[in-house]
Amino acid sequence: MPATEPGSAPAPTGLRGHPWLTLFAVAIGVMMVTLDGTIVAVANPAIQRDLGASLAEVQWITNGYLLALAVSLITAGKLGDRFGHRQTFLIGIAGFAVSSAAIGLSTGVELVIGFRVAQGLFGALLMPAALGLLRATFPAEKLNMAIGIWGMVIGASTAAGPIVGGLLVEHVSWQSVFFINVPVGIVALLFGLFILVDHRAAKAPRSFDVLGILLLSGAMFSLIWALIKAAEWGWGDYKTLLFLAAAVLGFVLFTFWEGRVREPLIPLGMFRSLPLSAGTVLMVLMAFAFMGGLFFVTFYLQNVHGMSPVDSGLHLLPLTGMMIIGSPLAGIAITKVGPRVPLVAGMVATAAACFGMAQLTPGTGTAVMSLWFALLGFGLAPVMVGATEVIVGNAPLELSGVAGGLQQAAMQVGGSLGTAVLGAVMASTVGNSFGDNWRAADLPPLTPEQMELAERGIQVGIAPVPPGAPEAVAQAITKVAHDTFVDGMGTAFTVAGAVAVLAAVVACFTKRGENAPEGAGAAHI
Repeated sequence: MPATEPGSAPAPTGLRGHPWLTLFAVAIGVMMVTLDGTIVAVANPAIQRDLGASLAEVQWITNGYLLALAVSLITAGKLGDRFGHRQTFLIGIAGFAVSSAAIGLSTGVELVIGFRVAQGLFGALLMPAALGLLRATFPAEKLNMAIGIWGMVIGASTAAGPIVGGLLVEHVSWQSVFFINVPVGIVALLFGLFILVDHRAAKAPRSFDVLGILLLSGAMFSLIWALIKAAEWGWGDYKTLLFLAAAVLGFVLFTFWEGRVREPLIPLGMFRSLPLSAGTVLMVLMAFAFMGGLFFVTFYLQNVHGMSPVDSGLHLLPLTGMMIIGSPLAGIAITKVGPRVPLVAGMVATAAACFGMAQLTPGTGTAVMSLWFALLGFGLAPVMVGATEVIVGNAPLELSGVAGGLQQAAMQVGGSLGTAVLGAVMASTVGNSFGDNWRAADLPPLTPEQMELAERGIQVGIAPVPPGAPEAVAQAITKVAHDTFVDGMGTAFTVAGAVAVLAAVVACFTKRGENAPEGAGAAHI
């Protein structure tokens, strides 16, 4: 297909190429991937029981997907820039649906893990291409609204994941959690085939930076792997430090190489744009605070309050509901006043919500929890929309796929970093306070081995009540465990709040995308 000059794309005829139908087609595919991000966690216990998997194997069901996704996102964005975002998106949709079906048909955990890795690779193709299609279809004055609705779909499907997953696992089977992607994928593929139009920038890349891909992939793998394993190995363990050092070396070599290759994977000139760089850092910090802090909320609801996965998902609806409502509103506000004020206000609200959740106790009621969850969702909505527009809108049109991959990769790195760092904060707080709390309750002394096992359970809110313990003793142990867990969660949310404050400062350096008017749809809306 010949290159398309920015702003010169032909007007759409009928349904094909219509901007809002393009958004609808893209949203179906994005919904499939984001739904899968939260729905699978509910199915893991059932998979473990049915396939006789070990804890490490169950962890790989999540880690394999996360690694494949994080490592491949920027390269996948480059593929979209080179071969067209329509083709890349459709391949991602088809591959994700087929991988999902293969997982549902798997009879061993090794096959489940392998196909989860394939899901991650195809998901990486899909997500940056979705943003590239929106950027190429919508003009600057409507792009923020489109991204706002895109964010609304992400919020809705994220919210639906635990609820839908819980219902499917409870009433059908764990396989149905993956089979549900097949009809959704077919619908997305059909809409994509009939509606999406490929837009090529005149300066689209014509070659591949193979060494750059290898260096960046190796660096990303080392970084994410170190963050995943830090809780198990310890931050001071030589293996953690070795992978972190490999990540630093990989990024340094990648930066050196990118400055010398003719068509680099990520042109370093992109980062001369202060708003784009600030938007990328902001996305990392936002994901750190949000995903790292939210990691403990599910344990708080299920293990401290005793809720089922479905009930805990329902209790999180104020958070995701505000993201659903707030995302299109944020798009309107950003279009009118620019991204800076909504981004700063959003991160301030996020910080306030984190500091508020740091005050939760084992007895906190639903009304108070819902208040802080709603404030968190209200704060995140403009950040999800605004930071995405800042990154994608400040990149040249021919690098919109790379920018979309950069945005998604920043979220993955931030979320992994937040989970790892705040997990370490939780472990440290539990380790410092558990012994004192145990002794203060006049409970029988524990051996070092028993203390270690108890602390591991308490880090996720599980009370180490031995079988046959008297009711009074069981209640005392449960109170110590839950108080200790909530103390650690409070410290973790305080750190998350401080990171959100830092993100608000970074947001001051953002501004509207300078290159957004280059969108191919500018001439026909």
